[in-house]
Amino acid sequence: MAQKCVHKGCGKVFTNPDEPCTYHSGPPVFHEGQKGWKCCKPRVLTFDEFLTIPPCTSGLHSIVDDTPPPPPKPDAIAETPTLSKSAPSESEIAAPIAVPRIPQATTRAAPSPAPPESEDDDPSLEVPAGATCKRKGCGVSYAKGDGREGEKCVYHPGAPLFHEGSKGYTCCKRRVLEFDQFLKLEGCKAKGRHLFVGSGKKKVGEEKLESVRSDFYQTSTSVIASLYLKKIDKEKSSVKFASSSTISLDLHTSDNKHYAREMELYGPIEPEKSEFKIMGTKLELTLSKADGSGWPVLKADDPHTGEIIQAGRAGRV
Repeated sequence: MAQKCVHKGCGKVFTNPDEPCTYHSGPPVFHEGQKGWKCCKPRVLTFDEFLTIPPCTSGLHSIVDDTPPPPPKPDAIAETPTLSKSAPSESEIAAPIAVPRIPQATTRAAPSPAPPESEDDDPSLEVPAGATCKRKGCGVSYAKGDGREGEKCVYHPGAPLFHEGSKGYTCCKRRVLEFDQFLKLEGCKAKGRHLFVGSGKKKVGEEKLESVRSDFYQTSTSVIASLYLKKIDKEKSSVKFASSSTISLDLHTSDNKHYAREMELYGPIEPEKSEFKIMGTKLELTLSKADGSGWPVLKADDPHTGEIIQAGRAGRV
């Protein structure tokens, strides 16, 4: 009998209990706007990016959720002040202590507007087996051989909303406290078809970017640089350490922007020891210095200020 795996990050329908599974073994972690999983290091800013963090644990499918719960928050219990053994004086009794009043906020920030509703599947495109509906709150998987007639997609057209511990969507009023309950919130809108593959149409007319904002800091052995560009598409983009002084960048974003450049570095690096990481809001480069000298600027054509950025201090360029 087909069953749905309850492991976080998997959710596939399976019939063979010995089928391999990749999933997140730890609970979700939300801290100061960043989102991720306790079992691995990637941290992102948006909820959509959080849902695409690749699973880090290998095992077998399961219908029993064995993810450890997040640690309980310590109770905020105020310490009871120690009472003085001596009786208070008349002046202490007569003169009450003035306690300043903290003004209360009378307005609440309005939630962000809901994003545009997702597109529909192109009927000419084939739906791969095991594909999961892309609409938030649905999660139905496609089984090969099932017809598309009689489908019903119940989903949330709004954006996730986390506020003061409560979790929900901007499109409806239901709120819960636990993340597992949030994932199980039934959708508030219905459509006659699921969204497994989308329209398949490629975006045209990419916006070409001439430059992006960057900064860097350095140690005696490496330079850590950040190039700020949101929503970089990992599949379409490439970063190559072309030589000891050049990095070839070809960056495409999911919102139809393109940044390409042969970046000449100030100093020589060791390409085989250098690496990069694509994050939610930037591209991070870790460049291994070839000679250990200090870099006053990141790129060879940056204007020099005469100052060498010290180790551990960021220098914006």
